[in-house]
Amino acid sequence: MTLATWELPSTADREALLAAPWPRATSQEIAGRRARLREVAADHGVDLLLVYGADRAGSGVPWLTSWPVTREAALVLDLRDGDAVLFVQFHNHVPLARELAQDCEVRWGGPATVDAVAEEVSRRDGRRRRLGVIGPVTVPLHRAMQEAVADVVPLGSDYTRLRLVKTPAELDLLAAGAHLSDLAALALRDGVEVGTTDHEMADLVERAYVPLGGTTHIHYFGITSMADPDRGAPAQVTTGRRLDRGDVLVTELSAAIEGYSGQVLRSMTLDDDLAPQYAELHAVADAAFDAVCAAIRPGATAYDAVAASAVIEEAGYTIVDDLVHGFGGGYLPPVLGTASRPAGPIPELVFEPGMTVVVQPNVTTLDHRAGVQTGELVVVTDDGVVSLHGVPRGPWLGIGGGR
Repeated sequence: MTLATWELPSTADREALLAAPWPRATSQEIAGRRARLREVAADHGVDLLLVYGADRAGSGVPWLTSWPVTREAALVLDLRDGDAVLFVQFHNHVPLARELAQDCEVRWGGPATVDAVAEEVSRRDGRRRRLGVIGPVTVPLHRAMQEAVADVVPLGSDYTRLRLVKTPAELDLLAAGAHLSDLAALALRDGVEVGTTDHEMADLVERAYVPLGGTTHIHYFGITSMADPDRGAPAQVTTGRRLDRGDVLVTELSAAIEGYSGQVLRSMTLDDDLAPQYAELHAVADAAFDAVCAAIRPGATAYDAVAASAVIEEAGYTIVDDLVHGFGGGYLPPVLGTASRPAGPIPELVFEPGMTVVVQPNVTTLDHRAGVQTGELVVVTDDGVVSLHGVPRGPWLGIGGGR
C-alpha cells in the first residue's frame, strides 16, 4: 500500500469526521474489507465464516459490519453469495443494530445465540463446508460448529494480519481518535491540582471527549513521589491516590471513535522541574523514542526497532511496559520489548506503509520503582513514521491550575 494520496487530516477535518453520523465507514470500505477477507479464506479452502464477539470484545464484527459488539454478536458470512446474517443479543439491542450494521440482515439471537448460529450454518449446507472462525468464540459455540460443519478452521491469525495495514479511511478514523486522546491529555494537564485523585482524573479526561461522541479505550494514571517512588508505570485501575507537590504523574490515554483509538503517553508534574533522577529517566525515554521512530520505516524489521532501544540499557535502565506495539483494530503485532525486558521472541515482521504502531518507551530504574513514559501512535509512511497526535512532547512541567 502506498500512502502517496493520503494526507494527515487537519484538526478541522478530524472534527468534521467526529460530527458525521454513524457509521463513518462507507459501504465501499466495508465491501473492500470483506473482499480481502474472502481472499484469505480462499487460501484455506473456506467459503463460510463465523465472526464472533461478546461483551464489547471481538473487533471483527465492527470491522465487517460497523456494529459495535455489545452483549453478544455473531456474524455468519457466506462467501459463495455474499449473504451476511448478524445475530445480536439482547433483544433490545436489535433495533439499533438494524440502524447501524451495514450490508447484513440483523436478527435477534434468540434464547441462545449458539442455537441460532448452528441452525443458520446447517441451513447453508454446513456439513459439506469448511467454516472459518474469527473472534473469541466460546467453547459451547465451537463445539456446536464442530457438529454443524465439515471442518472448523481458525482464521484469527490471518485476520490479525489483515488489520496490520490500514486503509486511508481507517487512518482518518485513527487520526480522529488521536485528536480525542489529545483532548483528554490536555484536560488532565490543565485540570489537576494538589489533592486531585486518580478517580477525579478519570472524570477529567472523559469529559474532554464523551461530549464529542468519543468512548474510552483506556485511561491509566500512575502517581508517585519523586523523592520516594514506588511506581514505575501507569496503573490499570484507579485507587484513590492523590496528586501532591513533588509527585510525578505518568499517564496512558486512549479515546476512540467507532473503535478507532489514539494513544498518547506523557509524564508530568505540578512542580516547575522534574527531580534529577526523573529528568535523566525522561531524557533517556526521549532518546529512545527518537531512535526507535527513526528505525521504523518501510523495509525495516522488528529487530531494527529493538536494536534502536539499546540507549535504554546503555544508560543503566530498563522498561516495564512494552516498547512498541501495533494498534488500531486491537493490540497488534509487533509487540516488542528491549534486551533487558523482552516481550518474547522478536517476530519476523517487516514494516510497511500504512501500519500503525505505538512507540512508548517506559524507562524505569532496574527495580521498577521509578519510571517515566512518553510516546504516541504513529503511522508508517513511505518516508518513515508520522505521528497522528498534536500535543507537545514531554515532560510537562508546572501543570494544573486551569492553564
